[in-house]
Amino acid sequence: MWEYQKKLQFPINIKNPDPNLAAYIISQYGGPDGELGASMRYLSQRFSMKDDMAKGLLTDIGTEELAHLEMVGTLVHQLSKNLTTTQIENSPMAVYYVDHAKGVYPTAAAGNPWKAEYIGVKGDPIADLVEDLAAEQKARVTYDNILKLCDDPDVSRVIKFLREREVVHFQRFGECLNRIQENVGAKVVKGCGIKDC
Repeated sequence: MWEYQKKLQFPINIKNPDPNLAAYIISQYGGPDGELGASMRYLSQRFSMKDDMAKGLLTDIGTEELAHLEMVGTLVHQLSKNLTTTQIENSPMAVYYVDHAKGVYPTAAAGNPWKAEYIGVKGDPIADLVEDLAAEQKARVTYDNILKLCDDPDVSRVIKFLREREVVHFQRFGECLNRIQENVGAKVVKGCGIKDC
């Protein structure tokens, strides 16, 4: 199905610790539009897809999102591992530090921990794929917002890579949705009810 390589999908080598960026980027680890939610959404939705191509697409993108989760966790870790407590206490990371120190914990930048409510699984291919299109756009916007707050080129390169993958995923989900809608329409025209398709 897939092959795990013991290297990141995109190289990460952060030279300058930054508690502000770590506090912002953590949202893409466990926030409402982050990589943990994306991977769980797609890997859960795949089971109710009747179309093998859609099931394969959700599996492929879901596992890629796990690779992105690893990348975001690496960013947060590298941005925070060499911070002093003085640097942390005067930053947005201070509240996070009280509960998690420099560990990587699935939470939003606002401090809300990850919840299964962040993902949508309806068991209907069209509803789920529309959910996926929206999810990819929300993740893209979050990466756009992080880029506006980032002046470290080492971090920006990684965020731009992740943002571009959201755009590609959006395109693939759109193609899949169009194909499924065309197939459902063809079956309805032939007299097939939606429940039979």
